[in-house]
Amino acid sequence: MRLSNMADYAVVIMGAAARHCGGARTSATELASETGIALPTVQKLVSILGKAGLLRSARGLGGGIQLARPAAAISLADIIEAVEGPIAMTGCINGATCHCAIEPDCNVKPHWQHVNAAVKGALGQVSLASLASEARA
Repeated sequence: MRLSNMADYAVVIMGAAARHCGGARTSATELASETGIALPTVQKLVSILGKAGLLRSARGLGGGIQLARPAAAISLADIIEAVEGPIAMTGCINGATCHCAIEPDCNVKPHWQHVNAAVKGALGQVSLASLASEARA
């Protein structure tokens, strides 16, 4: 499993926004400067993350960007799903027909739900608060 660049950038941006926690607001320009991510990309992701209810933004004097809820209440799964959509290891996860050539005889399909739940559960246990506070070398 590999995240798209946009999902990776969203995690980085949310981590930077979380470091401004405590009611402080920041700006897309500041987030771009802090993260090294291009401003247009930050602006696009702020919009996506806002629509997902993870960020809140306000225009004008005293405006800016802040987390929509505490960093401890936002998981890595929340961020990834905001950008990528529902976490699904294969096309067969959601119960729909996956239209692959081996579907009628696939012995693995019944197990993907369990694998997918484990991956989603693991991502759901990593809070934004822990990502924002842990300095990695």
